[in-house]
Amino acid sequence: MDAYVEKGAADADDGRPTPPADTGREASSGPVAQPPGRPGDGLDTPPAAERAGGGIMALSMPYQVVLAVALAVAGVFACVHLAMVFLHVAPSNTLTKRHGQAVDDWIYPEFEQNWKLFAPNPLQQNVSVEVRAELVAADGSRRTTGWIDLTAQDAEAIRHNPMPSHAQQNELRRAVDFYLNSHSEDHTPNGTRGRLSEEYMRRIAMLRLADRSGDVERVQLRTVTRAVPAPAWSTEKTDTAPSYRDFPWWPVTDADRPAGADRSRTEAGR
Repeated sequence: MDAYVEKGAADADDGRPTPPADTGREASSGPVAQPPGRPGDGLDTPPAAERAGGGIMALSMPYQVVLAVALAVAGVFACVHLAMVFLHVAPSNTLTKRHGQAVDDWIYPEFEQNWKLFAPNPLQQNVSVEVRAELVAADGSRRTTGWIDLTAQDAEAIRHNPMPSHAQQNELRRAVDFYLNSHSEDHTPNGTRGRLSEEYMRRIAMLRLADRSGDVERVQLRTVTRAVPAPAWSTEKTDTAPSYRDFPWWPVTDADRPAGADRSRTEAGR
């Protein structure tokens, strides 16, 4: 007995697991569940289509060819359509003048656009503002100055200036737009805004003429419009002859004169 107990204790200490006790039930006769397959044992091999990848590569060769042709046709159509729409909404240029009918045939009526690129239209003209003045000398004689290009003065101040002032860039342009939008073709002012725009134009002119000798009695402004010439590679013929629009002669009041000019006139009258 003692020998048997010592042998059992030795078996328990040798590190090997002890087999479970017999419960008296017989082993199941069904299939034994297997652990998940390991790579290479054939149990986790995906289908051939899955190994080849999804999408177009999962199709047979004839279907791949048909789908590739369809995608190419759709891509070409999209590129042509985008090009036609761009030419339709772009400003007038050499291509639209040469192929304008083809562009219109493509756009109308299905793809009509009601907007323009760089809306409403980019400037294709250079507009200058010029002024001249009627001066009265001390002896009562009168003389009229030549036309002074105010726009050229601003352009000279802006050129090579990394930070030009807002007045140099926009004062004349906004003043002329203000005047033209508040006057009729025969320079009749449309209410209070029209008269205000005249005062504004006179005061801008007087600021530019402050260093002129003699007293300014009247001023007259005009706009000079010149078309931008076509580039050298274009066959387009552009008439670059200037067109003029003269404003009326406006009498200058003391309120129109710069503060420095008012002081000079006061000192001269003493």
